[in-house]
Amino acid sequence: IIVTGNAVIVMPSSSRPIPAITLAECLATSDVPAGVVNILTGAPAEVMPWLAEHADVNALDLTGIVDEGVATDLERSAAGTVKRVRGAAPHADWQATPSLSRMRAFVEVKTVWHPMGV
Repeated sequence: IIVTGNAVIVMPSSSRPIPAITLAECLATSDVPAGVVNILTGAPAEVMPWLAEHADVNALDLTGIVDEGVATDLERSAAGTVKRVRGAAPHADWQATPSLSRMRAFVEVKTVWHPMGV
């Protein structure tokens, strides 16, 4: 998602935080500007509703949320500020070949017409 020029807030899994911590260490020593990737730890039940309702958050990826009721509540909260939401995928296949299709929910493509000869 950062490839498209977006900043990201990552909420690592409370049961498996090591990948997010490793990512944070890699980003801290890379050329990625500070603030582009923000790793936010805490109880998702407390933090996610706040992110869903916040006007400065433009999109949510609900991958990994197992409880459909929680996902529905977050989608409903996100609708109040017209966010893009990638629906919950509680059983995501992390072994599948990576593709760019996940980014479609977060990328806006526009066509700009430039008049010629003006």
